[in-house]
Amino acid sequence: MPDQPQPETVAAAKAAPDTPQPYAELGVADDEYARIRTILGRRPTAAELAIYSVMWSEHCSYKSSKVHLRQFGEKAPAGDALLVGMGENAGVVDVGDGNAVTFKIESHNHPSYVEPHQGAATGVGGIVRDILTMGARPVAVMDALRFGPLDATDTRRVLPGVVSGISFYGNCLGLPNIGGELGFGAGYAGNPLVNALCVGVMRHEDIKLAQAPGPGNKVVLFGATTGPDGIGGASVLASATFDDESHAKRPSVQVGDPFLEKLLIECSLELFRDGLVVGIQDLGAAGVSCATTELAAGGTGGMRIALDRVPLRDSTLTPEEILMSESQERMMAVVEPASLDAFMETCRKWDVQASVIGEVTDVTPDEAERGGRLVMTWNGETVVDLPPRTASDEGPVYERPYARPVEQDALQADTPDSLERPGGDEELRDQVLAVLSAPGVCDPSWVTEQYDSYVRGDTVLSAPHDAGMIRVGDDGSRGVALATDGNGRYTRLDPYAGTQAAFAEAYRNVAASGARPLAVTNCLNFGSPEDPGVMWQFAESTRGLADACLRMGTPVTGGNVSFYNQTGETAINPTPVIGVLGVIDDVHTRLNTAFPRHGSGARVVLLGTTAEEVGGSVWAEVVHGHLGGLPPRVDLDAEEALARLLSDAADEQLLAAAHDLSDGGLAVALAESALRGGIGCSVHVDDAFTALFSESGARAVVVVDTDDGEAFTRMCRKHGVPAAEIGTVGGASVTFTYPDGGFSIDLETLREAHSAPLPEALGDDRSQPV
Repeated sequence: MPDQPQPETVAAAKAAPDTPQPYAELGVADDEYARIRTILGRRPTAAELAIYSVMWSEHCSYKSSKVHLRQFGEKAPAGDALLVGMGENAGVVDVGDGNAVTFKIESHNHPSYVEPHQGAATGVGGIVRDILTMGARPVAVMDALRFGPLDATDTRRVLPGVVSGISFYGNCLGLPNIGGELGFGAGYAGNPLVNALCVGVMRHEDIKLAQAPGPGNKVVLFGATTGPDGIGGASVLASATFDDESHAKRPSVQVGDPFLEKLLIECSLELFRDGLVVGIQDLGAAGVSCATTELAAGGTGGMRIALDRVPLRDSTLTPEEILMSESQERMMAVVEPASLDAFMETCRKWDVQASVIGEVTDVTPDEAERGGRLVMTWNGETVVDLPPRTASDEGPVYERPYARPVEQDALQADTPDSLERPGGDEELRDQVLAVLSAPGVCDPSWVTEQYDSYVRGDTVLSAPHDAGMIRVGDDGSRGVALATDGNGRYTRLDPYAGTQAAFAEAYRNVAASGARPLAVTNCLNFGSPEDPGVMWQFAESTRGLADACLRMGTPVTGGNVSFYNQTGETAINPTPVIGVLGVIDDVHTRLNTAFPRHGSGARVVLLGTTAEEVGGSVWAEVVHGHLGGLPPRVDLDAEEALARLLSDAADEQLLAAAHDLSDGGLAVALAESALRGGIGCSVHVDDAFTALFSESGARAVVVVDTDDGEAFTRMCRKHGVPAAEIGTVGGASVTFTYPDGGFSIDLETLREAHSAPLPEALGDDRSQPV
């Protein structure tokens, strides 16, 4: 084997200031490179250039989105539930009795297209470590997925691989998957969306932060060894930096080991419990580069790192590659010298490799503003010497030009008013079945049955109900509910209103479980920020979410922006996925979506106001292949009133079931509740088409036992929520009647229409590649 080339030192960079560097291949713009030289007072070494290239990448620096994301802080609602907000690995909220919950959603879109199983698996692993880093025990995961058309060849490659990756990693960790979403659309054919959410629980006093305080404290890297997998995954780190021939064979997608991650979780929690850690950061995107710069920038001193002390599983890795590697299952801790022996002993107990790779250094007053100095050596020679905050916090900020797309007016003018409505009972019946069997509406059990939803024993609700719910705390009663929602059709028609509709649906889903919505996370999936039309969508979307959260008193605790989701020049429909977390005092009062089997004769009540709103609806898409007009109007006052009614009614145990109305409208909601409960219903409506297919917001269908009817009616009046009794539970069919007709669909026919599409398209082979 030839001798490994010696890395470039700082002294060498100073001595050869005009040496050309492949910064453009690393995704660094001309003005960014010039700024790096100004910060350093010289040209960067190859290792320093690699650090800036990933830390200033879109994924890590949010350079195109920062100016819009600031609204989430500027418009933050008042309240004391938020314990840790944006800027840390995940937000933390108070859920009562000294308990805190941390939750976050992030994307792993592009890796999941390249290598679906590992891309999705490591997406789960990464978000779990974000939650762990806050000092919490991860307790559940969720996922929001979008794929190309169900009958597309590539969907049959990507979807099973993504699902197997999620189930493999989460099941091996022993984390229940309690819900999420599954959607399809032509725009996602070459760019699936794989958004993973994790939630963790802790006591208030257990919160940890990403900081490196205390000169003399040791920097410890623990977990997996570092290999070549994932180099450049977070940025556009190019092979020109390294050897073309060798690097071309190295995977760009990380490889996960959930069994090691499980050990890492238990080891970390014991370290936290015993007070052996003063600062902690996981190694995800940008690896050692990110962990060192962010810990140093967040602390009280600088940091000195010996890169040759990093444990490797490939001895040929150069400093640049070590810095960029995104090998999974790694953490970095700051440990006081007096605690180091105990720290290392705990790692040995859990069979987790740990190595001291550096220490926190003192900082002069002149250096304090930029986090001191981050110095890295290789065999005693300095290869990195930079102010850490210039990499982690002071990256470029772009005010990208944005403009309303020229086709937006024509799109909105193409209303569904001219679409042919169903002409009679039989056509209405056929269209109900068509909507119920549509990809994204049909039964997702092919996916969700591959997940363990009840491991750990704290799951109260999971898919297919409106929200997932788990117990928290020691009394077995308090719980939190979570839901994720997004609607790319709505957001394409109107990014501002469409994003508010996604937020409102997640808020409503949490309330329909009986919980009180409390806080928000988000994963904002868009096309290229260099396209003014896409940036207009993004600007309108973030403005819509910030305004809605301010109005509803639900702070945004953090999240993720995923740009460049497009195939060629064609961007996906803008797809902000909104996660809402709520709290419930007693999980025994929770609501689910299934009609009660014992509830024959119970009243079916429709809450909210229905208008003919089918712009961007499933009916328009499935029956007519149409997307145009405006999405349903968002009424946040009505959403808040409905949510209060549902949570109060749950507390008083006045409802036997509740289900929000969203995709597909009332027809889908009733069919789903009937199928989940194994019992039918008979309802009467005034306007069949509007009643069955409208997707008006701020609505839910509930079941009220006869004995509770008067009390619930009084509660509806108190909250100002319109309520109409439309039928009763019972029988083996779902029956609709209206002034000029009616029809019935037996449960078996409904079940076949609802459950068959995914197995028919994907087959019954649900084996998991390992």
